[in-house]
Amino acid sequence: MKGLILSGGSGRRLRPITHKTAKQLVPIANKPILHYVIEDLVGVGITDIGIVVGDTAEEIERSVGTGSRWGADITYIKQKEPLGLAHAVLISEEFLGQEKFVMYLGDNMFEDSLHEVVEGFEASSTNARLLLSKVDEPQNFGVAEIDEQGNIKNLIEKPEDPKSDLALVGVYLFDSTIHTAVKTIEPSDRGELEITDAIQWMISKEKNVEHRTLKGWWIDTGKKDPLLLCNELVLDQIETFHLSQISETVTLKGDVVTGENVEIIDSKIQGPVVIGSGVKIEKSTIGPYVSIGDDCKIEYSSVERSVLMEKSLVSGVTQLTKSVLGREVQIKGKPTDSQEPTSVMLGDRTKVELEND
Repeated sequence: MKGLILSGGSGRRLRPITHKTAKQLVPIANKPILHYVIEDLVGVGITDIGIVVGDTAEEIERSVGTGSRWGADITYIKQKEPLGLAHAVLISEEFLGQEKFVMYLGDNMFEDSLHEVVEGFEASSTNARLLLSKVDEPQNFGVAEIDEQGNIKNLIEKPEDPKSDLALVGVYLFDSTIHTAVKTIEPSDRGELEITDAIQWMISKEKNVEHRTLKGWWIDTGKKDPLLLCNELVLDQIETFHLSQISETVTLKGDVVTGENVEIIDSKIQGPVVIGSGVKIEKSTIGPYVSIGDDCKIEYSSVERSVLMEKSLVSGVTQLTKSVLGREVQIKGKPTDSQEPTSVMLGDRTKVELEND
């Protein structure tokens, strides 16, 4: 089978982070989300992978390259405009050919093993296999309605009055029938070729469309809070590993990972925490659930439940919490007991000075 990763889109829901950064490259536990997706596919033996890219193509290509570090062969497929998931399949037909394939949204992560998802599909007569997950707000997703026999009878994109709480997860398995489907459907009211419409066409033609319901968590990381939740869930899985010598003046609790050339002075680290290379932390409290990118500096501050990208500075911030900082961000305050907790999402190279009460 082949793999098709969708990494276009504008990332509007993650702005200002995505003004300069592809949403698929925002890090979870210091690794870009897109890299997790590639690892998933390669882990089940899928190494011939197409990546659909848009305006952030250059950045994605710099990050992923040829795919050789994973033992994969990457083909980039340019999508001029984000015209829907089915449109991404449409423009990828030359790459996909007649082979069965896994389509994976490049900003989605889930807990279940991908091996269990794809097992048996290639050798089967199934035309499509969908992943479903129960969600609290189905009106924000593509929703599947299931009949009394347990089969999918309807798929509706972002219904105003959902009749089911089963959302389509961002992983789909298809055979070549999907190419006919995406050529047959018309654009939706929002001007996109919807993958739900293409699959509904397959159902109406009595094609073999089956589904699996996820047992573990699934997160679309396209918003700040889900992104931070995903960071926490992945950090819960880490184990302590140090590439730097940790001073006796440092208090470590829980699982902590440090990169090379990390300097920590008179500080407390409460895991789970991942600290990149070249990071300096002084007289600060870090954690739990913090990912710190390479070459960041944190001083006289407290940081918890946050993601800091490379070369960011946090100085004199009494309580930075539930925040996402882009690259080379500077956020400064004056340490004081009266400083309110700070929760922000800041794009690359932003500078912020906090005022105390």
